[in-house]
Formats: sequence, C-alpha cells, structure tokens
Amino acid sequence: MSNPFELMPRQYSPFWLKAVCLISGIAIGLALATTLLMLNGVDFKGIVREFVLYSFISNRGLAQTISTATPLLLVGLASAIVLKLRFWNIGIDGQAWLGAIAASGIAIYDVGDPSFRLLIMACAAIIAGAVWVGVPVFLKMRLGVNEVISTLMLTYVAFLVAQHFLYGDWRDPSTSWPVSVTFDESSERLQRIGFGHVHTGVWIALGCASLVSYLMLAHRFGFFLSAIGLSPKGARASGLPVPIVVILTVLIGGGLCGLAGFVVVAGQEYRLTQYVIHDLTFSAILIAFLARFNPIAVVPVSFLVAGLFTAGETLKAFYQLPLSLILVVQAIILGSVISVEFFSAYRVRIKVSGLLNRQINEEQSRQTSQQ
Repeated sequence: MSNPFELMPRQYSPFWLKAVCLISGIAIGLALATTLLMLNGVDFKGIVREFVLYSFISNRGLAQTISTATPLLLVGLASAIVLKLRFWNIGIDGQAWLGAIAASGIAIYDVGDPSFRLLIMACAAIIAGAVWVGVPVFLKMRLGVNEVISTLMLTYVAFLVAQHFLYGDWRDPSTSWPVSVTFDESSERLQRIGFGHVHTGVWIALGCASLVSYLMLAHRFGFFLSAIGLSPKGARASGLPVPIVVILTVLIGGGLCGLAGFVVVAGQEYRLTQYVIHDLTFSAILIAFLARFNPIAVVPVSFLVAGLFTAGETLKAFYQLPLSLILVVQAIILGSVISVEFFSAYRVRIKVSGLLNRQINEEQSRQTSQQ
C-alpha cells in the first residue's frame, strides 16, 4: 500500500511560521513538563509558585536566577556560535572545568599583582578553555575525528585533572574534604552588586553577549559563519577562509566556556571543589536552540532556563524531588521544540489524486473478481 502523505521541503520558511512553531513547541514542552511534575506530587499551584512567583518575582529568587544565569549566558553564547557552524561541542563542561582550574591556580599561587589578579584569572581561564577545545578542532580538521566523541571524552579528562589537584597539592589543609583554600576576598573574588548573590560577573557576561552579537550580526565574520554553516564546500569554492573561521570560532566558544568556569569559582563558590561545574553542556545546547543561535536572544533565554534551576532547588527542598528532574524538563522542552520545528522545514501534502486512483483500481479489481 502506497503512502498517501508526501513530505515536501519548503524553499522558504516565513518568520511567522518559525515563530508559531517555536511558541507551539515551547507550549507543548511546558504542558508535558507540568504533567510530569504533577505526576511526581507537585500541585499546579506549587508549580506556578516556584517556577513563576519565586524564580522571577521575589527578590531572593530573582537574585538567585540572575546569578545562575550568568555562567549559562556565557556557555549559551559559546554553544550558539559553534552550532552556527554545525560544530557539536559536547565538551562545554570540560572547557569550563579547565577555566575554573586555571583561575583557581592563579588565585592559589598568588600570581601577579593583587590589583590585577582577577583580570589574570579571567585571561588564564579563557586561554585554558580555548586550548582545551583546540584539541578536538585539530583532530577534526586534520584527522577527521568526530567532535562529539573527542569533546565528550575530554570532559572526563578535565574532571580527573580537577580531582588530581583537589586530592593533591591544592587541598585545603584545614579540612579533610577535597576542596581548595578559599580565595582572597579583596583581590580574587567578583564583588557583589548589592542585590542578593548577584556579582559583577553579570556585567562580564552581558559584555561578552554584546561582543558576540556584534561579530555575528553586524560584522562580516557573521556572514562567514552563516555561509560556512550552510555549505562548507560552497564557502570554500567562493574563496572564504573556511579553516581560519572554523578554528577561530571554536576557540572563541572554548574561551567563553573557560570564562564561565572563572565566573563560577570567583563569583559563586570562591574556591575549587568537585561540584563547581555540572550540567552546563545540555543547558547550553537548549539555550542555543531556543534562541535560534541568535546571540541577542540568548540573553533572555538564559535567564528563563536559569529560572528552571532556581525552581528546581526549591522543589528539591520542599517536595524531595531530585534536581535531575529539571534536566528531564529541559529535555522535554528541547525535544518538543525540535519536533515541532519539523513543520517549518517541511510541508505535509496529502496525495488526494493518488488516493482516488487507488480506490478506483480497488473497485475495478473487486468487480472483476466477482465476475
């Protein structure tokens, strides 16, 4: 039996159709996520209270959401800029780990003048993240190694490097726990701005968002990204410097991830621990997809995703739900958006003429068999 449906690729998807698909995907994802939470014992009023009122309206919850959104904004930008090239960086956690390790090393060994130590820590974190992601991009361009495998594997290596230092020379001698000494308050910590736990790292993240937005939307570099992402062979045939653009873009993404590690250790934890970096990769990919790889849209989307984590902390405290449930909620939303996005890329057409011809043929065959 032939298929009565036919998929036809759209030559052009209007903006309104993309917007409708995005909003519909988010709405379906939120509905499914709400159902999941209610099945786990959270009433609807509790969902509204934790996910809306506490996370985005109350002073305490809003401050926590902004603080959580700061590193998410940096890794969201990193994911958006490399996914524009169709480079799948699954090692964002690893690059953030290297940034945190490098920044912590500068603080622990008191490198440089105290007046410039935060700047040195930030620069070291950026370089460490860029170097760490430089290995997968080299393997991909020289040996054809899939970046999904190499970036993911290097994440585990980065975590083990952190473990090596925390169980070795960097362990705080005043405690038996695998944590480093706390950073100096005056020269090695990002200062708070007077609203809860929000620190000056938020200005760093917004500054990076402005720079990336300029590169991607107002500079020819953004045109190069779009052209190479659509067709690397066509871009190379047009004379674009494809290898240079790819390497530079991926290194920028790795540097942003390393900077996120610096923001976490210098603005939130004030020391290196085993748990400073966790679950950034999937959140970054979710942010990039919801923002449609637009660096300006990454800013509000990061804020909204951070609200999920803020609500997750309260759900963990009051409903004894694991924080991993928030990752499931993120996966549901991302899956819904990607599924509905199918309709913005393809048109489903019912082959009416084919159905009529098939019915006529079946009727003729039935009459012939009866005779």
